[in-house]
Amino acid sequence: MTGITSVTSAKHLLPLAVEQKSADVTDWAARLGWVVGLLLFIALVYWLMRQGWKWRGALQSALPELPTAPETTGPAVLPVLVGRYHGSTTAGQWLDRIVAHGLGSRSRVELTLTDAGLDVVRPGADDFFVPADQLREARLDKGIAGKVLAEGGLLVVTWEHGGTLLDSGFRSDRSADHPAWVEAINSMNHLITTEGPAR
Repeated sequence: MTGITSVTSAKHLLPLAVEQKSADVTDWAARLGWVVGLLLFIALVYWLMRQGWKWRGALQSALPELPTAPETTGPAVLPVLVGRYHGSTTAGQWLDRIVAHGLGSRSRVELTLTDAGLDVVRPGADDFFVPADQLREARLDKGIAGKVLAEGGLLVVTWEHGGTLLDSGFRSDRSADHPAWVEAINSMNHLITTEGPAR
């Protein structure tokens, strides 16, 4: 009786074993098609982003070339700020990114503030200089053109270039430095406004 039961159980288990061993054959052609399609979609999105960047640059082509630092700028008002440049926008419009003349490229930065103005040195990107009489104000903020930080984590400098007011966002490696920069730039702007640019 036990032998009959064992044979019967074995007959029932045999189809299960066969079913477990058999698996669907992978359709490599379909998978390859999906991968190629995905890669083409990513390439299309990247191309559209580049075209949008170029189109925005063309719209902003009226913006003049960025000024460069004069040979002599005088002593620094504050220790050099080392950190990151996060981009520039039209003043007061934190999503309206400026890309002309390399202002849209994020990079490392070294800021030096003197009586002559603000020297912006960017390794791997174009440097520029903001003359003192074009500085308008500085403030602490939390975001600019695709970069959002903690409240007060961004030093935003407002300056005039070619008749357009721009906001440029910087973040020091030591965020405790930001308030001193805000005070120094705003004090400089006040002196220029009331006494005129230094000769």
